[in-house]
Amino acid sequence: MAETLNDKQFEATPHRRQKAREQGQVARSQDLSSSALLLGSLLVLRYFGPDAVNFLLALMQRYWGEATPAVIDVGTATATWIELSWGLAVHLLPILATFLVLALASHWGQFGLLWLPEKLAPDLERIDPIGGFQRIFSLHNLVRLGFSLGKVTVVAAVAVGLFSSLVPALLATSAMEVPQFTEFLASSALDTATRLAAALLVLALGDYFYQRWKFEQELRMSQQELRDEFRELQGDPEIIRQRKAVQRQLAMSRLKTIVPTSEAVITNPTELAIAIRYDIDTMVAPVVVVKGAGLLAQRIRRLALESGVPIVERKELAQALYRHVEVGQPIPSEQYAAVAEVLRYVYQLKGKTISAEQAARVIGSAPGAVAGASRRRVTGASSPSR
Repeated sequence: MAETLNDKQFEATPHRRQKAREQGQVARSQDLSSSALLLGSLLVLRYFGPDAVNFLLALMQRYWGEATPAVIDVGTATATWIELSWGLAVHLLPILATFLVLALASHWGQFGLLWLPEKLAPDLERIDPIGGFQRIFSLHNLVRLGFSLGKVTVVAAVAVGLFSSLVPALLATSAMEVPQFTEFLASSALDTATRLAAALLVLALGDYFYQRWKFEQELRMSQQELRDEFRELQGDPEIIRQRKAVQRQLAMSRLKTIVPTSEAVITNPTELAIAIRYDIDTMVAPVVVVKGAGLLAQRIRRLALESGVPIVERKELAQALYRHVEVGQPIPSEQYAAVAEVLRYVYQLKGKTISAEQAARVIGSAPGAVAGASRRRVTGASSPSR
C-alpha cells in the first residue's frame, strides 16, 4: 500500500538528503533566481549605466559626427581598434561580469554547487505524453498557477500605483527640452523597473520558502523507510546479531586457549582482569595477552580459576595496565617493578625460584636494578583470589 504524508513522521536522515541531492532533488525556486538577477541587474545599471551610456554617446559622436578620413592605413585602423576595444572593455565588462556573478549566486545561494552530468543523458520519461499530462494537472502545478496569478495581480497593482505617482511629472514634460525629456523617461523607466523587480523578489522569497517546506515534507521518512535504510547501510539486523554471536564465540574460544597459558591474572579485584605472559629465557619484558572489564573480566577470572592460573589483586597496577597497554604489547617500563613483584610471588606459589639477575631482567637493565631486585621481598603480597 502506498505511503501517505501522514505515515512519514520522521525527519530525513543525512543519507537520504545526500541521496536526493545526488539525484538533483533540492529545494529551489526559479522565480527567486530570475527576480534576484533582474533586481541586481537594474541596480548595476543604475550604478554603471550612466558612464557606459556617456561613453557610447561620445563614441557615436566621434565616429559618426565627424568627417571620416579619406585614407585609412593599417596603423590607424589598428590604433582605432585597440582604443575602441579597451574603452568597451572598461565600461561594459564590469557590467557583464556582475551579471554573471549574480546569475551564479542566485542559484548557488539556494542549493550550492550541484554537478549532475547524468542529467544531460536522454530520458524518455521526460517526453512521455501521459506523464506530461499528469504533471500539467498535478497539485504542484495548480499551486504554481495560483502563485503566478497572484504575482501578476501584485505586480499590476504596484505598476498602477507607480504610474499614478508619475502622472503629475508626465504632465509637466510638455515644457521640457528633448534632452531633459529623454533623461526623465530613462530615469522614470529605470526607477519603475527597479521597484517592480523588488516586488517580484519579495514574492519570489515567499515561493522559495514554500518550495523548501514542500521539499522537507517530501523528504520525510516513515518507520519502514528508516528500517530499510538501516538495513541498506548496516545490513540485516538478524545477520548482524548472528555475526556478533559468532564473534563472541570466537573471542571466548580464544580466551580458553590464551588464559591457561598465562603466568598470572591481575585484577581490580572484580571489575578488571589482565592476563600477562612472560618467559624469562626468551622474552625481554612481560606481555599483556588479554584484558577485559565487566563480564569479560569475570570470564577471564573463571577461566583462570579453572586452569589453575594465579589471580593476584593489584588495583592500581590493573588500572594502569588496562588503560595504557594494548593486547600483545609489553608492559611499560614504569610498571616493571610492580609486575616483577607479582611474578616472583607467582613463582613462589608454583614452587619455582627466581634469581636476582632474572628479577632484574623483569624490572629493567638500569644500574642498580639487580641489587634492588635482590633486596625486594614479597612476604607482604596478597594471596590469590579463588
